[in-house]
Amino acid sequence: MLKENRKELRREAIEDIIAVLKDYDGYYCDLHNEVFNTDYYIIGTYQAEQQLEKLGTFKVIREVKRYEKEQVGEVFTDLSDPEKLINMYYYIIGEEVIQELELINKIWNDEASRGWNKSIIEELKLL
Repeated sequence: MLKENRKELRREAIEDIIAVLKDYDGYYCDLHNEVFNTDYYIIGTYQAEQQLEKLGTFKVIREVKRYEKEQVGEVFTDLSDPEKLINMYYYIIGEEVIQELELINKIWNDEASRGWNKSIIEELKLL
């Protein structure tokens, strides 16, 4: 289902993080990569274009450009490719959500445990 705005996309990112945390056994510093960089958010140009239209294509382009310039000094995402653009945008949203988690920042370098995962899920539900 296409999302109307950034808030809905953020809610979906939270749900994706929760889904991974239910069985996650890696390190918390790798959680973002596991959730947002091992699979695509959207596959297919048409669906990507539809999602970008709902969110505002130029708004998404500006945010991806800003993020990449701040993080790596230049833009690497092909902004003319709808799939790459929307997937990078979702990656950014996921990073923002994870950075907001107080608990995960305290245990960033730790290996995941069932107890910590449960606590992080509870914190995510409050966002």
